[in-house]
Amino acid sequence: METALTKVKSEEYGGELIQLVSFNLEKEEYGINVLMVREIIRMLNITRVPNTPHYVEGVINLRGKVIPIINLRKKFDLLDTDYDKRTRIMVMEVVGELMGFIVDEVSEVIRISEKEIQPPPPVVSSGIEQECMAGVINQAERLLVLLDLEKMFSADERRLFSNVA
Repeated sequence: METALTKVKSEEYGGELIQLVSFNLEKEEYGINVLMVREIIRMLNITRVPNTPHYVEGVINLRGKVIPIINLRKKFDLLDTDYDKRTRIMVMEVVGELMGFIVDEVSEVIRISEKEIQPPPPVVSSGIEQECMAGVINQAERLLVLLDLEKMFSADERRLFSNVA
């Protein structure tokens, strides 16, 4: 698990900490390694691309670079909703490729102790594929699902995204 997470030495917290960007989808909270996130932007006009999986919204031009945009609600088989003023695109590097992920809302950057990460449960009731769950964090009445986006897409899907962009 160390390869997928960023650790920060801190005397104040008595050990190594992991920094995550937390975001919301369908009232659930998720976390992603802060080093994977290149930037967080407001919704832009997305150009649709034909013959792509249902969860690929299309592409955007971000300062001269064309990047594919993934709707995480659709990828996780959650109900689709209209975008609002809190909807964001998280631009991240996944297996060497820049990709944008549409999320309902970006919450905050949090620091947690590696000891707080519990392994994912064997049976997951939501639509999230088990492979992309790096763990679950239980923090003061708050459950956060830690994602490993590099395990979210198959090799064929990654090839498709590089062709789309």
